[in-house]
Amino acid sequence: MGIDFNADEVFEIAVQIERNGAKFYRNVAKKITDTDKKQLLIDLANMEDEHEETFKSLRDELSLDEKIQTTFDPNGDSERYLRALADTRVFYEKDVDITSLKEILKSAITAEKDSIVFYLGMKDVVPAHLGKEKLDDIIKEEMGHISLLSKELMELKD
Repeated sequence: MGIDFNADEVFEIAVQIERNGAKFYRNVAKKITDTDKKQLLIDLANMEDEHEETFKSLRDELSLDEKIQTTFDPNGDSERYLRALADTRVFYEKDVDITSLKEILKSAITAEKDSIVFYLGMKDVVPAHLGKEKLDDIIKEEMGHISLLSKELMELKD
């Protein structure tokens, strides 16, 4: 017997992933001396902040059924499991070649793709009555991130 999750739990993790993304961009920006590149990274961090707020708003709109606890979990093990997945698979602390904006953007695109894979996997464990279709909103936002990052990558004149 598997564990079902609800949309509320996934949105909570989505918020954390956005925080991790903002932290990633700000940490890299601190190490960059080129003003234009630094500003791009700060702008990307701010975009992650905006998406965090978007996901919080979407989470607030969930019905009570989509927030219902699906299993008895007094120690919060399932939440810790989801958080560990988010923190170790998407925007986790890793070595990035900060001398190349191209490599920074490639790393960010990889993280965004990882987040989409994470959410697609979560769709398998969130039943329809617990908000499965709401995960499509998260996936759509992450696809927008990839589009923006890819555009920035293509415009680089490395």
